[in-house]
Amino acid sequence: MEAAMGLMRRIHPKQAETALSALLSLLPDHSSDLLSQIDQPLQVLCDMECGKEFLLCEYNRDGDSNRSPWSNKYHPPLEDGLCPSPELRKLEIEANDVFAIYRDQYYEGGISSVYAMEGDHGGFVACFLIKKDGSKTGHGRRGYLQEGAWDAIHVIEVGPEEEGTAHYCLTSTVMLSLTTNTETSGSGTFNLSGSIRRQMNMDLPIEEGHLCNMGRMIEEMESKLRYSLDQVYFGKTKEMVCILRPPSEVVQLRMPDS
Repeated sequence: MEAAMGLMRRIHPKQAETALSALLSLLPDHSSDLLSQIDQPLQVLCDMECGKEFLLCEYNRDGDSNRSPWSNKYHPPLEDGLCPSPELRKLEIEANDVFAIYRDQYYEGGISSVYAMEGDHGGFVACFLIKKDGSKTGHGRRGYLQEGAWDAIHVIEVGPEEEGTAHYCLTSTVMLSLTTNTETSGSGTFNLSGSIRRQMNMDLPIEEGHLCNMGRMIEEMESKLRYSLDQVYFGKTKEMVCILRPPSEVVQLRMPDS
């Protein structure tokens, strides 16, 4: 299991689904652990009743069906599918509306979905999902990328209320992949991909409500993840490329005068 997790951490996001399917065949006894611990690029399904797209994950799945956050119905239809309590459903509806505004302001488009369900030891679990297709044919408004995808998964475990406070455990995963094709400039095709996961624990008062607390934690975590991705992936890649293939202006500066 440890070797399988190590392999999935190093696999290309586009190959994650194929790799996971192979691991499930090799390790059938660990299928539940693999499905719950390995994050994959988010898939999209359309709720034909509402005409809205929603994202698929383990937190809205029951068997082979997935529950829409818009209509609260399963697709394909499932009569006895697991649904949140009326109180959590109310929180889920409000969270989807608020998170859609957050997504549009930070990502300039994309798809978002929020799911809520009862926890194992009281409290509840909320899953916030964002998928942004930044390619020329996707949600990208600038059209710089030939292909590009950002998949963010935020899972927050909220403990039961104790003396006006609650414990929040946030686990966030971001999967990034992009491909540029600038043949006109002579640089050709460039591909970069990777994933990063971080966790945050906080005890916060619930005077302003759970949604405010969860929103602040996700906003802070996403800022940290974007900074880490910029430093680790883009910064390190730029450093290595410049060492191996210095820009032409640097080469000219290094050439001795004739």
